[in-house]
Amino acid sequence: MGGALALDAAWLFAAFLIVLVLAAVGIATRRFLLERGGGTVECGLRRPNGSWRLGLASYQREELCWFGALGVLLRPDVVFPRRDLTVVSRRPPTDAEAASLGPGMIVVECRLGEDSENPGPASAGSPGQSRTVELAMEEAALTGLLAWLEAAPPGFPIWA
Repeated sequence: MGGALALDAAWLFAAFLIVLVLAAVGIATRRFLLERGGGTVECGLRRPNGSWRLGLASYQREELCWFGALGVLLRPDVVFPRRDLTVVSRRPPTDAEAASLGPGMIVVECRLGEDSENPGPASAGSPGQSRTVELAMEEAALTGLLAWLEAAPPGFPIWA
C-alpha cells in the first residue's frame, strides 16, 4: 500500500513538472514569435490609477502594440495608434517603481489623442477622450520610441 502511494505521488510530481516545463516553453515560444519581426522592446505599462504590468512593446507601421509578459495569445493587449500617441514627460522611477520594473528604466508619460481609430477592448483610447498612460522602458528603448514617433508622416504630434 505504501509503495503504491509513493508511486502515485511520483507520477503526480512528474505530471506537475511536465506542465511547468510546457508552460515555460509556451511563454518562451510566444516571446520568440513576438520578437522575430523586430522592433520589440521590454516595456512596462500603467494606466491611470493602475499598477505596473510588464510586457513587450512592438513598433508597427502605424501603431504601438503592447503585449503582456505572461499572455498566451499573439494578439496585443493594448494598441496605441501612432497618430494619437504624444510623449508628455519623462522621469526616473520612484524607489517603489524601480523595485517592480527593474534597474535602468525610465517612466514616460504619454497622452493618447482624442481621435483614436480603433475603439474597443484592445484599444488604448476611445473617440472624444484624451487619456494618459505611463510606459517604462530603458534609455535606448526610449530613444527608439522617440525616433519612431518623429519618423511619422507630417501632421502627427510628437511632444505636448
